[in-house]
Amino acid sequence: MKIFCSILFGLLLVLIPPVAPAQTRPTASQTLDFWITNTEKEVVSAADAMPEEKYSFTPTAGEFIGVRTFAEQVKHLSAANYQLAALILGENPPHGEHDEAAPDSIKSKAQIMDYVKGSFAALHRAVATISEGNMLKPVTASAGSQQGNRLHFAVDAVAHSYDHYGQMVEYLRMNGIVPPASRK
Repeated sequence: MKIFCSILFGLLLVLIPPVAPAQTRPTASQTLDFWITNTEKEVVSAADAMPEEKYSFTPTAGEFIGVRTFAEQVKHLSAANYQLAALILGENPPHGEHDEAAPDSIKSKAQIMDYVKGSFAALHRAVATISEGNMLKPVTASAGSQQGNRLHFAVDAVAHSYDHYGQMVEYLRMNGIVPPASRK
């Protein structure tokens, strides 16, 4: 289902005719950057809303054995962003990220906030290189384990981020914190 939604989202980005006149039609890069910006706003504000002493929070009621802490949610999302940006750019992840895992040295809220912000900066830099001419060309990770194209990886970054954003929102609410996007 996740793959289907990612494909559908990518096709909609490419196929929906613009509302604006043709001369002001946004490029693929601009469209993707719009979605990265929206995602960044939601994720970063949610990460900032959780007090540092609650970054180790995990739900305990119900079937939550082995789930990530709030900090691990943010770090995982960020590591994936760095990896996907690196795939788009044909580079190695900047901090040696692999398997969507962040470096163990990133521990405090301040470090995690810098890390998540940096991951979105990497995505912005990556989608700036996407054009109508290269967005569908196959890209393969250096290890050959992940294949796709630039559009696929950019859409995956947004979809994956929102998956974990939803979990972050739940953790905030479990701690009596109204997520910034839900505040009046």
